[in-house]
Amino acid sequence: MADLRVRMRLPLLVVGLVAVATVSMVVDRRALRGGPRDLPPWAGPILDAAVPIQKAITFPIDFVRHSWGRYGDLVGIAEENALLHERLHALEEENLQLREALVASGRLARIAEMRADFEVPMLPAQLVGSDVSAFFRSVLVDRGRAHGIRSGMPVISEEGIVGLVTATSNRASRATLLLDRQTAIDGTVQRSRTRGIVRGRGTDLVEFEFVARGGDVEVGDVVITSGLDGVYPKGLRVGIVTAVSEAGAELLRTATLVPAVDFGRLEQAFVILRRGPSMELLYRTEGGDAEAETASAGASGR
Repeated sequence: MADLRVRMRLPLLVVGLVAVATVSMVVDRRALRGGPRDLPPWAGPILDAAVPIQKAITFPIDFVRHSWGRYGDLVGIAEENALLHERLHALEEENLQLREALVASGRLARIAEMRADFEVPMLPAQLVGSDVSAFFRSVLVDRGRAHGIRSGMPVISEEGIVGLVTATSNRASRATLLLDRQTAIDGTVQRSRTRGIVRGRGTDLVEFEFVARGGDVEVGDVVITSGLDGVYPKGLRVGIVTAVSEAGAELLRTATLVPAVDFGRLEQAFVILRRGPSMELLYRTEGGDAEAETASAGASGR
């Protein structure tokens, strides 16, 4: 008998709840017909109990619906974020190209001014390699004899002196930099016209040797090429004086220069397609252009 009561408890509870719900609906229906009125005493507790039960029943559904909505929003945000990242990368690339175009336009404008000043043909060349050691400072450029470049031709940038072509192949050339220990350039202080020799030290600085007596060199002075060495045209920037040795009993004094060209950022240079008198004489005497002259003579004979 006890087992029967236990088994019948749940069905009776369900029947009771259904009966209560049916009575409530009937009462509510009559209330709608008769107009607004207060609930009977027995209906109030039922209505109060229905609220938490309804919340408990609808909570899983609301939770799933809310979670699914948030998941959908997150998927949309992720897609939008990916599109924004892609757009950002495209804008960064476009900005980089515009900046490069501005830099190139400014460089070309300065080179055009230099061509007008020196009235010499120039060939642009890209730096494709470098040789930096304690003994040699040189770069490799992507232009050679096929482009009209010969050893002894100066290499410059819009900032000033880069170096000198010292070896060529058909499609490439090696240029010894201003920084190399073997470099020596006849220079002049632009302000005082004091002359001296600019020498490379194998480091990122160069030195300017000048005669102590009558020499007028100060920190901040600009040193330019004098054109008297027969290698570089006159008026090219070499560097800026950052230190001057103390005057003493020695005949020569030295000044330290920061090169006008920032070699750490140098990407493009220009080869002056004309050798100075000294280089022309040197390479003619040493037979450095024998191959080129032979080819030229052969072309003329044909």
